[in-house]
Amino acid sequence: MTQHVTPPLVLIPETAPFSADQRSWLSGYFAALLGPAVEGATALAPGEVPGGGPRLADNDDAPWHDPSLPITERMEMAKARPEPQKFMAAMAQQDCGQCGYNCADYANAIFLKNEERLNLCQPGGKETLRMLKKLDEEFGAGAAPAKADDGEAPAKAVELGPLGYCRENPVEAVFLGRRRLNEPGGEKETWHVEFDLRDTPIEYVVGDSLGLFPANAPALADAVIAELGARPERMIGGKTLRDRLLSDYSLGAAPDGLYQLLSLLTSGAARKKAQALSAGEDPDGDAAYLDVLGALHKFPGARPDAEVFLESLDELQPRLYSISSSPKADVGKVSLTVDAVRYNHRSRLRLGVASTHLGERMPEQTKAKIYLQKAHGFALPDDLSTDVIMCGPGTGIAPFRAFLRERAATRAPGRNWLFYGHQRQASDFFYKEELTGMRDDKVLTRLSLAWSRDGTEKTYVQDRMRETGADLWKWLEGGAHFYVCGDAKRMAKDVERAIIDVAAQHGGKNPDEAVAYLGALKKAGRYQADVY
Repeated sequence: MTQHVTPPLVLIPETAPFSADQRSWLSGYFAALLGPAVEGATALAPGEVPGGGPRLADNDDAPWHDPSLPITERMEMAKARPEPQKFMAAMAQQDCGQCGYNCADYANAIFLKNEERLNLCQPGGKETLRMLKKLDEEFGAGAAPAKADDGEAPAKAVELGPLGYCRENPVEAVFLGRRRLNEPGGEKETWHVEFDLRDTPIEYVVGDSLGLFPANAPALADAVIAELGARPERMIGGKTLRDRLLSDYSLGAAPDGLYQLLSLLTSGAARKKAQALSAGEDPDGDAAYLDVLGALHKFPGARPDAEVFLESLDELQPRLYSISSSPKADVGKVSLTVDAVRYNHRSRLRLGVASTHLGERMPEQTKAKIYLQKAHGFALPDDLSTDVIMCGPGTGIAPFRAFLRERAATRAPGRNWLFYGHQRQASDFFYKEELTGMRDDKVLTRLSLAWSRDGTEKTYVQDRMRETGADLWKWLEGGAHFYVCGDAKRMAKDVERAIIDVAAQHGGKNPDEAVAYLGALKKAGRYQADVY
């Protein structure tokens, strides 16, 4: 639910080739020049709150927003900053798009009371949710909501974006099918999945992501119902309890609200343990592995009413995946590259919700709710002659398969270099025939491969970068754009370190200059990341 607040009129769009300060000054200049011809025009300093107040968060001034930093360090870095920026520091990722915002906009929406949902940051999970709740309580009302003429705050209203282009307004698309990318012997299970877009309004470009609304595994929902001792056909809010658990509520990590509920239904040591878990503590060292069913198992004497139980759960959130197809090469379709998550914990098989939904449970030719998430600063260069370097191990190959198919379809004259790696070449070389075919056809200029489980020493993409450092430096100095996709906390940081090392070794830069070189690539838009 969002509240409508009239924003200041911005005359210079964010896409204009000016800094934030320059855009603000120009907006004010033209507002003054045009006067009453532009009703509502105003000039605000970057980050200024309409009507005064603390400076809002912005993406250009977020030194704490490094996914590899623990939340305690991020919050310490933002300690002296205004409230909206503290909200941003609590978030675990820089513009991953999972929440439907970029991080600064989500933080500002929370502060301005335009967004009541504090649980949208998927990478941050419970850790971020707890901090956002704490900050929200500390800051109280935050920026006052806009008021109507009678002095009352306007009623909340659902604000839907264009159909198929936001999580609040998804569209149904036909699931065309899946094919497994791993060969026998692989430790993981990875799928190429496709949806038909022909009867939807969605139009995407390479670099965008697709949001998917998954369903929980029926066996898991049934196990939760059995543990509650409830009837699956019981009607709650117009749907059966079973249908609610399948499609509306998360059965993953047990939320604090569930532990709070369980604490009310227990006593003694069990109550203290439930209260500790609800406060983010870990009395038995197993909190990270407790899903909803696990929490019920942990407190066998506490069996809440089914309706109250549902109220304690988090809503089932959509999952976001990098698109691995090109609209120019794959007309009317969109594809994803998905790892099916499965692991055992204490004799229970645990399943990734969306990944196994896509990998095994969704029947072909059925419809799923999807939406498009436009990329924030992750796109091919406009100049087709620009060289492109891509680094995407594992499912990080997804957007780069899309890039390469796009470059082939547009006959882009720029060179293309892909760094790809996984565990074993024999089983984990995703899109092998396609990539080697592109290399043979000269679409893929260079293909550098790294396998971490072949041989006695582990080799990763960053090792290949250093081995080819001389050529990599020549490409970068020649104006190439560098892209990375994959794990934010480890792999992406290792890749950044490799670029710094290459700049030092082959560019003759001292440590500070090498770090500054990477920073300059980012500032110029020549280093772009799609990390999660």
